[in-house]
Amino acid sequence: MKAPARLGLYGLGLVAVFAVAGFTANTVIPDQTVQAWTQETEDNAHHEEGDAMSGDGHAGHDAGTASLGLGIEQDGYELTAVTAPTETGTDGELSLTVTGPDGEPVTDFELEHEKELHLIAVRADGQHFAHVHPEMGEDGTWSIPWQWEEAGSYRVFADFVPAETGEGITLSTTVQVPGDYQAVAAEPVAETTVDGFDVAVEGDLVAGEGSELTMTVTRDGQPVTALEPYLGAFGHLVALRDGDLAYLHVHPHGDAPAAGETSGPEIVFEATAPTEGRYLLFLDFQVDGQVHTAPLVIDTTTGGAEGEHGGGHEEGGDHDHGE
Repeated sequence: MKAPARLGLYGLGLVAVFAVAGFTANTVIPDQTVQAWTQETEDNAHHEEGDAMSGDGHAGHDAGTASLGLGIEQDGYELTAVTAPTETGTDGELSLTVTGPDGEPVTDFELEHEKELHLIAVRADGQHFAHVHPEMGEDGTWSIPWQWEEAGSYRVFADFVPAETGEGITLSTTVQVPGDYQAVAAEPVAETTVDGFDVAVEGDLVAGEGSELTMTVTRDGQPVTALEPYLGAFGHLVALRDGDLAYLHVHPHGDAPAAGETSGPEIVFEATAPTEGRYLLFLDFQVDGQVHTAPLVIDTTTGGAEGEHGGGHEEGGDHDHGE
């Protein structure tokens, strides 16, 4: 993740529930998702106790869980003091603090993909995805103006590199936004249109091994060859496992682009799916200084058989992913 030529996935994690009482009787979340969050939150609490007793920062921390970004705490670093608007349609602020092993706010971070902290927010059903970059105050509090478009349960992820360790860490929390909403089931979507750009994904996503995914960007039937560097690469791909939003680790092929360099229409990524299942893909790309986010959905395949494409050749309607 540290290599400047690679764009790591700003990724994920699962954690404690914020303002659970905000749910209304009509708020709908899949039972299996709620059960998974509850179990993982309990497991993370046990992991923290183990870390405190061991003193080495790793004992009691499940390596498999950590690799999927499902930990509330990692190596003594913790996401704390998370606040956000408590209702939809209200202008406010989303803020958080990262504390270190000494319990104090961390204020010294390394630049990672041109930013000190990447914040991702997405609803439990994969809708309303946003990847933004808050500002840090002198006291270590990160904040950004915020408004929730719709009700639901949201995961908020913070991706950063503490200067003290030089190692990338992803922490997350869950925020409940009260109100009525109906969860949107994820269906395979291999082609979508966003802001006049058509984006398609091809490739077999095979669980447990490296898989090549090719994103192609066109407009009005013509290849887009003016893709601009965004966060140190020509494209940034976030992938979340449907259901628990655990992440799929992704890197783009090729070296980091030079200043003023453009590319397209294809962006090739190397992806490793941790398990079989359905994955929600969010491709960020930049043209004429404007960043666009294309949502796609593919399934893993069993691999080996020519012509199998894990949902990569099925067509579907657009998802409404607000940013």
